Amino acid sequence: MKAIVYEKYGSPDVLQFKEIATPAPADDEILIHVRAASANPLDWHFMRGEPWFMRLMIGLRKPKDTRLGVDVAGVVEAVGRNVTQFKQGDAVFGGCRGAFAKRVCAKEDDLVLKPANLSFEQAAAVPVAALTAFQGLRDKGRIQPGHKVLIDGASGGVGTFAIQIAKSFGAEVTAVCSTRNLQTARSLSADHVIDYTREDFTRNGLRYDLIMAANAYHSIFDYRRALSRGGICVKSGGRASLPHIILDMLLDRLLSLIGHKKTCGMIAKVKKTDLLLLKDILETGKIIPVIDRYYPLSHIAEAIRYLEEGHARGKVVITVEDQR
Repeated sequence: MKAIVYEKYGSPDVLQFKEIATPAPADDEILIHVRAASANPLDWHFMRGEPWFMRLMIGLRKPKDTRLGVDVAGVVEAVGRNVTQFKQGDAVFGGCRGAFAKRVCAKEDDLVLKPANLSFEQAAAVPVAALTAFQGLRDKGRIQPGHKVLIDGASGGVGTFAIQIAKSFGAEVTAVCSTRNLQTARSLSADHVIDYTREDFTRNGLRYDLIMAANAYHSIFDYRRALSRGGICVKSGGRASLPHIILDMLLDRLLSLIGHKKTCGMIAKVKKTDLLLLKDILETGKIIPVIDRYYPLSHIAEAIRYLEEGHARGKVVITVEDQR
C-alpha cells in the first residue's frame, strides 16, 4: 500500500510517498481503510524533530516511528479478536499514528462512529483540533456560561473550533485574527472580533475570564494583563524555542501560585468519551469543521509546507483515493 514515510528529520522535503506493507491489526486494534486525514502542527513538529526535547521520546538522531499523521476518518476493514465495538464496514473517525496512508491500524478506544451528517473529509478535520479546543476550554479553562472568552488565533484549526465550542457553553466570545479572517470569525458566531494587525488586545484595557491562545505568540505577562481577576489563559500553540518553553513553564507555575490569575499550557489527549461528546454536538450542527484546503495523499509535502506558513483558515485536509 502507499503511505507517507520520513526516515530523517527535516523540512517537508524529507517526506516520501512510497509503497510499504499493509499493517495487521493487533488484538485491540482496527484496520482502517483511510478515506481522509488532516494535517496538524503536531505533524510538522514530528517531521522536524522540534522542539529538540521531543527527540528523547521519538528518536534522537532519526525517528523511531517513520509514519506521520494523527487525524483519521475511514471505513473499518478488519478488527482484532478482542474488538467488540466495531465491525467491518463501519465508518469511523478518531486518532492514530500513521494516518497519512491508504491503510492504518488504530486502537478501538481511540475511535468512534463517524457523524452521519459529515463527510469523511469533514470528520478527519475534527479530532486533534476540536479536542484541543474542547479540553482546553472545559478542563483547563473551566469555562462557564456568561464567561467573557477571548480566542487568540481564532482563524486556525483549533481557533475555529474554539469559537464554536465556547459559544455552545454559553460564553461571550471575542475572536482575534487577521483582517482577511474577520468574516470567518463572524460567520462562526463570534460576538466580537479584533483585527490583530490594527489593535493589540493585550493593551486595549479589556479583560477576559478565559483566554484560549491557539497561537501563543504573546508573552505570559501580556496574556495576564488581559485577564480579569481569577482569569485563566490556556496556551495550546506557538513556535517558541526550547529555552522559551522551559521559561514559560517555570513562570506559569510561579505566577499562578502568587497571583489571582492563571496561565497554563495544554496538549490534547484522544479520549473516547470526549470524541463521543463531539460526535453528538457535530450531529446537531452546532459545530461545523472549517476546511481551508484539500491535498491528495501524494502531495503531503505541499500540505505541511502550507500549514507551516501559519496562515491556514481552518483545517488542511488530506484526501485518500478509494483504491488499493
